[in-house]
Amino acid sequence: MVASGSGIDRRPHERLLIIDSRALDRECLAKALIYHDLGMEVTALGSIDEWRRQKDLHPSLSAILLNLGGRKAADPNVANEISRLAAEFKAVPVVILADTDELKQIMKALECGARGYIPTTVGVDVCVEAINLAIAGGIFVPASSLLAMRHLIDSSSHEIRPLAGMFTSRQVEVVQALRRGKANKIIAYELKLRESTVKVHIRNIMKKLKATNRTEVAYKLNDLFPGDV
Repeated sequence: MVASGSGIDRRPHERLLIIDSRALDRECLAKALIYHDLGMEVTALGSIDEWRRQKDLHPSLSAILLNLGGRKAADPNVANEISRLAAEFKAVPVVILADTDELKQIMKALECGARGYIPTTVGVDVCVEAINLAIAGGIFVPASSLLAMRHLIDSSSHEIRPLAGMFTSRQVEVVQALRRGKANKIIAYELKLRESTVKVHIRNIMKKLKATNRTEVAYKLNDLFPGDV
């Protein structure tokens, strides 16, 4: 399907490619975007292979909108699809449209090279702005994901600060490893320390907590600072 607006100031040399295997969904989306002043031609196809067969008939692409629907970017097959698109169309921003706004899915899509992630919970006007932002060189992510990321950062900071008030920075790292049940050898390897040095840190941590063994250390730490570090 190739669509264009009527009575709208379009950019005739710019084109958005919508990729969606569901014919009704992609055709409705194309018409909605044009109606909401996307300002460019829209081609809606079921796959990138269809575009390859028809590309000589159309102007070059300005952006690609890949509609995942209920599929998730973290799925290996979907992640590969996004990565291949981003690699093949290096100069063309690939924007993801999906039913979920989970932070994990958004981050995975961006890691694969997507230049934006639009959840289907937003309106068409936001979708138009997100596509134009990607074309202008920006990256669109939903506000909900930024709030979720801020919450994670704040939660982590609240947990680490009280630890830092009781222990040195190196002891905090050892404490975090102890709470995850890691053995001394693993702690030494990850922190690039000698195992004997790790044992010294653990003894000092035990003294501060008045604990007699590692199990008691973990128990007291969980009481003092509940939650994962």
